Amino acid sequence: MKRSLLCLAAIAAALSGCSKGGHDAEGVTIDLAGAGRAGAALPRIMGSRDPARPLVVLDPGHGGKDPGATSPYGGRREKDVTLAVARAIRDALAASGRVRVAMTREDDRFLVLRDRYDIARRMGANLFISIHADAAPLNDGARGATIYTLSEVASDREAALLAEQQNKADAIGGATLSRDAGVNRVLIDLAQRESMGISADFAALLRREGAPYFPFRPDFHRFAALAVLKAPDVPSILFETGYLTNNIDAAYIESPEGQKQIAQGMKSAIETHFARRLYRIAAR
Repeated sequence: MKRSLLCLAAIAAALSGCSKGGHDAEGVTIDLAGAGRAGAALPRIMGSRDPARPLVVLDPGHGGKDPGATSPYGGRREKDVTLAVARAIRDALAASGRVRVAMTREDDRFLVLRDRYDIARRMGANLFISIHADAAPLNDGARGATIYTLSEVASDREAALLAEQQNKADAIGGATLSRDAGVNRVLIDLAQRESMGISADFAALLRREGAPYFPFRPDFHRFAALAVLKAPDVPSILFETGYLTNNIDAAYIESPEGQKQIAQGMKSAIETHFARRLYRIAAR
C-alpha cells in the first residue's frame, strides 16, 4: 500500500511541477513548500530541549491587518484574543516540559494561511492547532467551544460558511493558494488519510479533557474545508474557543483566568494524546 501511495505521490509531484514525494515512519511526506518559504526564519521552540519530544505548533488566528471578529462587549478583537490564549497554552506546555511548543506568530503580524501550516510542516510538527474565537451576530445565544477538522465536504452550512470566510483571508495579503485544485486534492488524499484520523481522535480527546474547564457546543466536532488545516502530513485542528458575540463566552475567553483554564484543558489533551501514541508505538 505504501509503495502505491509513493508512486501516486510521484505522479502528483510531476503534475504539479514543483512538489517532491518522500516518506518517513509516520507515512507519506510531501514537500509543498516553495523556494521562498524554505529560507524564511522559523519560530523559536520552547518547552522540552529533547529533540525527540513531540512538537506542537500553535497558530493564533488572524493578526496584523486581519483583525478577525470584534466583540460587541468591549470591542476586543479576535486577533488579540487568539494571541493571548495561544500564549497561555504555550506557557502551560513549556512549564510542563513534556513536549516542545512553538507559535506561528508571537506578536501582532499578518500571515497568509498557507504560511501558517507551512511553518508546522517545515518544523516537522506532530500536531498543529489553529486558535480562533467564534462569532454569531444573528444569534447572541450561541456559545461554547467548537473543534474543526478537515473535510473536503463541509459537514453543514455553518461549517461551509466558516471555511469560505477563513479561506478568503489570503486575499488580504494578495496571496493565493495553489491554482491546481486537482493536484491539491490528490496530495491531500494521499497523505491526509492517517492525519485526518489522528486529528479526529484528538478532537474527541480535547472534548473529554477540556470539558471540566470550559463549555463545548453540543455539536462540538465539525468538519470543514479550511485552508489552514490542509497540511497533508500534520494532524491539525482549528479550535474555536467560544463566541465573542456571547457576553458570557466573551468575558471568559478574554479573562486571564479563562485563558489559563483553556490552557489547562488543552495541555491535558495534548499530553494524553502523545502518551497514547507512544504507548501504541511501543505495543506494536
